[in-house]
Amino acid sequence: MSGHIRLHLEDAIARVTLSNPSKFNAMSRAMWRELRQVFTGLQQRSELRAVVVAGEGGHFCAGGDIAEYTDFRFHPDGLRDFHENDVWGGLSAMVDCDLPVIAQIEGNCMGAGVEIASCCDIRVAGHGARFGAPIAKLGFPMAPREAALVAREVGLATARQMLLEAAVLDAPTLHARGFLHTVLHDADVPAEAQQRALRIARLAPQAARLNKQTLRALAGGQGAEALVPTAYDYADSAEHREGIAAFLAKRPPNF
Repeated sequence: MSGHIRLHLEDAIARVTLSNPSKFNAMSRAMWRELRQVFTGLQQRSELRAVVVAGEGGHFCAGGDIAEYTDFRFHPDGLRDFHENDVWGGLSAMVDCDLPVIAQIEGNCMGAGVEIASCCDIRVAGHGARFGAPIAKLGFPMAPREAALVAREVGLATARQMLLEAAVLDAPTLHARGFLHTVLHDADVPAEAQQRALRIARLAPQAARLNKQTLRALAGGQGAEALVPTAYDYADSAEHREGIAAFLAKRPPNF
């Protein structure tokens, strides 16, 4: 068993680190299961305001841990269990988390790394980051749920290029195509991700969670009209009252 997911909590911000540095943080089965546990737990912590996801040692995630693949990939039931339970279990826990999630992307961001980054709300990358899903070289396609997630976030044209050409794209290209929110000098990426998390942490946490629920429903194909019946239930909340009162009093809000 190789690699693990590290969790550090500080100042209402959770830092989740993908840690398998000898393999550029490739995701093992155990790491996928840990990722699910970590994000399921974060969802329950009302004191938290934001999450930063990063890799250890200057790389985000180089993909899956291929050394494990011969144990299960050559049998349909084992392969299905891996993708539908281990991988999708981790990814869906990230998608379902109502906390704003920031990806701190450095170095390799391949395959599983692109999938994990696609679950994040804000993506900050260094100029040296590289993105792709060259699994055609390994003889297999991307699983359906994972492909839908990636295509939605990177765009269909880029997903086709990654999957059909096994193309590896640089950070400026992914920024131009709308996947990345900003691209910086590599050394500046950790500080930028932390500053964005702190900025989010000063804003209204209930509003952030409600916005994420709305955006997730819309991304899942739910029509806006279906959200209307409960959309205004926050009206009498303390956070709503504080935000308006602080603005009228010309003072910072105390969320």
